[in-house]
Amino acid sequence: MRSQLLFLVSLLLGGMPAVCVADSLPEPHVLIDEMSTASRSLNYDGVFVYTLGKQIDTMRIIHKAGNGYSYERLISLTGHAREVIRDKDQVRCYFPENKAVVVEKSRLGKLISTYLPNPIKSISDFYIFEIVGEDRIAGLDAWIINIRPIDKYRYGYQLWIDKNSRLLLKSELKNQLGVTLEQIMFTQLNVLDDIDDTLLEPSTAADGFTWYKNSPDESLNTNESEKQWKVTWMPAGFSMSEQSKEPMLTSQMPVDHLVYSDGLAMVSIYVEKLNQRPEMIVGASNFGGVNTYAVFAGEYQITAVGEVPKSTVKLMADSVKSYH
Repeated sequence: MRSQLLFLVSLLLGGMPAVCVADSLPEPHVLIDEMSTASRSLNYDGVFVYTLGKQIDTMRIIHKAGNGYSYERLISLTGHAREVIRDKDQVRCYFPENKAVVVEKSRLGKLISTYLPNPIKSISDFYIFEIVGEDRIAGLDAWIINIRPIDKYRYGYQLWIDKNSRLLLKSELKNQLGVTLEQIMFTQLNVLDDIDDTLLEPSTAADGFTWYKNSPDESLNTNESEKQWKVTWMPAGFSMSEQSKEPMLTSQMPVDHLVYSDGLAMVSIYVEKLNQRPEMIVGASNFGGVNTYAVFAGEYQITAVGEVPKSTVKLMADSVKSYH
């Protein structure tokens, strides 16, 4: 279920040039900042295609801005019926086939597109930004921007930004060889004066569903006698942005959760105390651009998850140390 949530919520992107560059170009940092502002402040309703290898899914996104908050609804139009509702800083994920609803804290701030710091220049020591061309997406003219990492520990991104509204129209996440790992492309996007609140309500009644709360709980606060954890190696520019103790979805057992970020890329570290070692749980796995690496440290399991290369999550997970 967590992989399904990552599939719906965590979509970062990157890229390669396409068409000829115009004579007069906007400044890429300014353009990306305007995109971040537009994604928060505009009301829009659109349909996009998400591509992961040979898997293709079509989804609808409805976004409403108001009183400094964002309200969003993401509906799967292909495959299993799924919906994600974001209300301010909370996300509810509906899985009718499992008769389940997962409630999470919204860390990314948006259901789709990259989380981009504002101003974008705050991460310019770790990424190179450049406008590489123009294109036409969903009938709209767009600038193409490359975001290239300075080292092998991060992925690259490519963004297609609407020249008029400044909304993101297409995005790709690429590895160090330039291979596209994930892609989002809008086929239809309408900017609206207002969004009716009824469009933000889930179509699933959720009667008889099991609700899972997967967010920090004050009752799980760590006491001073318990172990504390920290990552002792991370790429340049990364720092801890969040630390909490959260319940497991199924058992409600507490898990330490540490979030590290360079302002764009993000890695979550989970530390779980085990009563006994389950089988086949260590090692690496991936889902699109999201890599996971798990390792044992005595009676604890340490898992690193992030939209960064496999080597990055492995090095970070292996470097986790405890202290009091």
